[in-house]
Amino acid sequence: MTKKSYSLIGVDLGGTKVAAGKVTGNLLTEQFTEKLDQTSDDPMDAVRIIIKLIHKLMDVQVKGIGIGVPGLVDRSTGVTYDILNIPNWKEIPLKAIIEEEFNVPVYVDNDSNCFAMGECRYGAFAGHSDFVGITLGTGMGAGIIKNGQLIPDAHCCSGEFGTMSYLDGIYEDYTGGPFFQRQYGKSGEVLSEAARKGDSKAKEAFNTYGRHLGNAIKTIIMAVDPPLIIIGGSVAAAHELYEEAMWQSISEIPFPSILESFQVKFTNTKNIAILGAAALCPDANK
Repeated sequence: MTKKSYSLIGVDLGGTKVAAGKVTGNLLTEQFTEKLDQTSDDPMDAVRIIIKLIHKLMDVQVKGIGIGVPGLVDRSTGVTYDILNIPNWKEIPLKAIIEEEFNVPVYVDNDSNCFAMGECRYGAFAGHSDFVGITLGTGMGAGIIKNGQLIPDAHCCSGEFGTMSYLDGIYEDYTGGPFFQRQYGKSGEVLSEAARKGDSKAKEAFNTYGRHLGNAIKTIIMAVDPPLIIIGGSVAAAHELYEEAMWQSISEIPFPSILESFQVKFTNTKNIAILGAAALCPDANK
């Protein structure tokens, strides 16, 4: 069976909605989205939406289902732990539930790992087999790719650099999107628009952000030593406003010779959350 003769389904469970799509070859051929009920305290309501959307996409050509979630996941069992913005989600065996419903292999992982796998398989930098993929949005997450695969972890928390101690908090306090609202009283979107129009205070806000991000990247370099870091997420869209300050901070690394062959690239691959979830399926690499 050739790659184009079968399909994979990717599901992105977000904090406010579920998005699901069918991937055939390298193309997202069909997609559905449904909002979560923000008043519900039953996590199974979200699971039922996942099942509903998969049913819309399911056919005999589907060989696997990948699901990305914003929380810790035991990859081997597919048990999902606390999920961002979904109350009472505790140790739900999502893999087992979905496999029982559809009788095809199901793969579940953290959404940042999905981002990294999506870039590895379908993104602008597909073909790179060793890198760290960072998502900058509500927080900061990362997936570590080695030899074209996510590195194995013992406790479901590889790549959680955003939770490491930094200044008076943790890294994602200073590298996630809410940093701008918290520090400057305005959203990153508002500040980016002002900075592009030449507002000096807005430009300095992004310079400050870039220095914090550069410090986080230095930590990742010293921990993982990747040849490449790929950055995506909502804050990555404004990278031209903070990239210079980011590199200035990175250049202060104790071993500057490391940087001779080190790269940081920004990406905005469309539908990467769904593509990345589908990329969890081993058949995505065939």
